Amino acid sequence: MGLTKQYLAYRPVDSFNVIASGRANVNFATLNRIEGRYALAAAAENVVIWDLRLGERALTLRRDKQEVTAIRASPDHIHVAVGYIDGVVELFDLLAPEQSVCTLSLHKSAVSILRFDAMGIRLVSGSLDTELIVVDIVEQAGRQRLIGHNAPITDAHFIQRLGEQNIVVSSSKDTQIKFWNLETQFCFKTIVDNRTEVWALALIGDIMVAGCGESTMNVYRLRRRDDPTHSIENAVEGLSIDDEDTISPITVTNCGVIQRAGKGRCVNLVTDPAERVISCHGTNDLIENFYICTEEESKERLSKRLKKSRKTAESMEQDGKANNDLLSNGLSLSDEIKRLESIKVKQKIKSIDIILGAKNELRVLVSLANNSLQLYSINASLKHKTSEESIKQLRSLTRVGHQSEVRSVCFSNDSLAIGSGAGDSFKFWNRDSMQCLRTIATDYILCTTFVPGDRYALLGMKSGKLIIVDVSAADICEEIPAHESELWSIALLPDMKGCVTGSGDTTVKIWTFELVDNVATNGTTEVDTTRPKVLSLLHRNTLKLEETVLCVRVSPNMKYLAVGLLDATVKIFFLDTFKFYLSLYGHKLPVLCLDISYDSTLIATGSADRNIKIWGLDFGDCHRSLFAHDDSVMALQFIPNTHMLFSCGKDGKVKQWDADSFEKILTLPGHIGEAYSLAVSPNGKFLVSCGSDRTLRLFERTDEPIVLQDVQEEEREEMENQQLATGEDSGVPQLPGLKLPSRKTVGSEKAAESILECLEICKQYEVQDEEKPEIHPLMRALQVDNPDDFLFTTLLRIRASDLEESLLLLPFSNVCELFERLPRLIERHNDQIELLCKVTIFLFKVHMKPISAAKNLKLLLNGLVRALQRDVSEMRDTIGMNVHSLILLQHKIEEREGVELFREATQERKKRDKKRREATKRRLAIQIT
Repeated sequence: MGLTKQYLAYRPVDSFNVIASGRANVNFATLNRIEGRYALAAAAENVVIWDLRLGERALTLRRDKQEVTAIRASPDHIHVAVGYIDGVVELFDLLAPEQSVCTLSLHKSAVSILRFDAMGIRLVSGSLDTELIVVDIVEQAGRQRLIGHNAPITDAHFIQRLGEQNIVVSSSKDTQIKFWNLETQFCFKTIVDNRTEVWALALIGDIMVAGCGESTMNVYRLRRRDDPTHSIENAVEGLSIDDEDTISPITVTNCGVIQRAGKGRCVNLVTDPAERVISCHGTNDLIENFYICTEEESKERLSKRLKKSRKTAESMEQDGKANNDLLSNGLSLSDEIKRLESIKVKQKIKSIDIILGAKNELRVLVSLANNSLQLYSINASLKHKTSEESIKQLRSLTRVGHQSEVRSVCFSNDSLAIGSGAGDSFKFWNRDSMQCLRTIATDYILCTTFVPGDRYALLGMKSGKLIIVDVSAADICEEIPAHESELWSIALLPDMKGCVTGSGDTTVKIWTFELVDNVATNGTTEVDTTRPKVLSLLHRNTLKLEETVLCVRVSPNMKYLAVGLLDATVKIFFLDTFKFYLSLYGHKLPVLCLDISYDSTLIATGSADRNIKIWGLDFGDCHRSLFAHDDSVMALQFIPNTHMLFSCGKDGKVKQWDADSFEKILTLPGHIGEAYSLAVSPNGKFLVSCGSDRTLRLFERTDEPIVLQDVQEEEREEMENQQLATGEDSGVPQLPGLKLPSRKTVGSEKAAESILECLEICKQYEVQDEEKPEIHPLMRALQVDNPDDFLFTTLLRIRASDLEESLLLLPFSNVCELFERLPRLIERHNDQIELLCKVTIFLFKVHMKPISAAKNLKLLLNGLVRALQRDVSEMRDTIGMNVHSLILLQHKIEEREGVELFREATQERKKRDKKRREATKRRLAIQIT
């Protein structure tokens, strides 16, 4: 066998330019016990924690390929839950953000909402597949799957404020609000009084606010059914929504509506952690804030309102009596909710989050549609008078990213800097740190390139202008009206003395560089001799064609000029005389990009017909046509001094090709959406690409050799893994009504295969036990020397979220084998009784009927149950003893030091309990009278 050609692999370095993706929400994060300074924002497939004070990245939470659609920070400020477009939820630890704590495959489509409970122990996840899943964070597995909505889920909350720990409320685009009992996994109450889609929910105390597709927000009051005060409030506020409902543990009363100032639907509805303020926004640029008053503040506002409404003078006694009567029964929604200042921003709002700090300072974090974050501050005090002057913009994070899609990228001649052109500006980036060094405001840019020396850059504009930019001064030197239509392409001449431009006005122009004297800035035409000369372009020649020019290149030997046209042909002319040389025809759609190899022997063209064609420049013959991308090929470029090239297309992929062997070398992790342009550094070590996801992705060549056969085999395996061998149905065959709170994945199938393989090896090992066979290589790899430890280690290595799905795939015969081995596992590994209990209970629940019918398993199951009960009791006694020992140590420390541990927390709880008891006594007294 002959030697195979080896290539060097390119690896992704990082992505930059994205501040906040528009699809996901934003959240405040707490790092180093500092609140209000850090923000969680999605950046394509990553989540970035921004330091708003410094305007820099603090942390990056990474996952490959899939776009982030939902983010939520846990109340304990330790974990961050991230939902993706493929229905997966990753849990990250902020103390070790390099790798996720666990991966939960929950939904079949994008995750739309994530919400923790008050302790951060449970997580509810809603998706576009109309289902909700409740996850146990400690167990790292799904617990309940809630099915009942008929449209995508928009919001969900745990209701723990009424003493009910197992209730979830959710909203959907099907106009319904549902209350779920997590113990039974069924909906016990549905609110159907909304005429349009319900887009958001907010809970403050016993008040629930629902934002729908109208300019009003419905307000509901939640009460426990056994609360004796709910009948009195129903008489005042109106009839309960569920008068005839006796199953529900809570009652829901419609209190009224809040009229929003903004038009259109409500997009986001958020509350601060202290539950004092509600903020909302619609499809426009207005953020509205509402303060929720306490009971004493509401009575004070009612008293003031009554005094203002009285037009005739009354005696103090009658006035006091009327006030007392109305204070007891006359509180309205306007007395409990006060409108604060509204924040007006300059762009469309995508998401918001709020936090209430010291001195009633409300901080509002805003994610805008133009790839920027802004932080505002307002006074949320009840006595503060509303005025727009009190709104302060504390931070605006805009410099580190383009405000629109990046259309063109280029490398400097020393390969140390990157230039990017977008619809609003040109930015100059440091390649190593990926920090923005300069920003120059411009019009819409279509193509960019650096001038030799890297002091200047040329920008081709959509208006047809050719702009010369001084990079160091971040200033525009000159605007040249080069063309009458779009300037699609700029190519430097190989002698570095000029450039060639191609435009939509069917012309190709050749320009030469010249240094001209700097004109004085005093408005005269005098030459300023004290300032250095600046670069200018001198028009040398024009080539008129019959079709729109989309791309131009000059061969490195300065002999030919290649022009890609709208009529799907490439015409080649002699550079010096513009005499026609060759016409390359074969593409079916317009040629969007082309490039010529370093030795002027090959020309590669990319077209909207998704093909790349390799041509010989000597005779114009087509060497090979490659089906390169699943959509239009947008850009391609040869690697310097090689016949290898990179290409990118509207399918988002970036691929490397060998123009000699006509083989694809590798596919790099591309963009989410379309890829618009790419650039290879002059030294060939780096590659940068841009796309519709607004990211700039940098790749670096490594010293790792790759072999094409290995790469092709990996790609085939990846494609096979995307299709599950057992189908995607997550139902249980023996129990048709049961659906597991997880999704079948390749990992669960592999885990089931590993269990089956383990059982087979154990069976062979025991059959040949008298001959003392050699230890199986898998057992040696797991460092075990007997079948029981081998089986236990195999079960222990299965991911918690995949355990139930993998056990569900086992045939009943193998389930019986597993039952026979479980007693020995319990005896040898009673410290892992939780895992073994989980396996036993799940298998018995799923296979209950055939197990009950099998008489030979009865004795085995009796012994298994006794062993589990014994070990669980021992574990419970151990944990109970440890808890009470800690309580005893706490009492001893308090006695020795004379202080009460956690005194502030206990005192606050006692005050809340006292206020609740006093309020209940007052209401009972009113009811009796």
